[in-house]
Amino acid sequence: MALREPVGGLTDSSSVKRVFGGPIEKDGVPVIPVANIRGTFGGGEGSPSAADPSRLSGWGGGAGWSATPAGTYVLKNGEISWVPAVDANPSVLLGCLTGIVSLLVLPSIVRTIVKRG
Repeated sequence: MALREPVGGLTDSSSVKRVFGGPIEKDGVPVIPVANIRGTFGGGEGSPSAADPSRLSGWGGGAGWSATPAGTYVLKNGEISWVPAVDANPSVLLGCLTGIVSLLVLPSIVRTIVKRG
């Protein structure tokens, strides 16, 4: 099997339509979803076995894909506008980390104030 066959199948399956489907119409306004798609592919090959040089050992491969929403194009009144998707994950993570650090540091601050008081 040529390497082009599995790679070709993977690249065919990595389209925005696989993630979101085609354009959507909402209240007569066409909305076109856009996604960021990332993928990797790796492979390996074998070598003759040390015990029996007539046998080949090893061969492997793998692939990984991820897709995240980027936003949408909205077609309204003959105008095209871009509406970006907002990823709240970084903000939520920062809020959680700030809360954890506050809970860990607050007792030390209170003890220092009580000692000085």
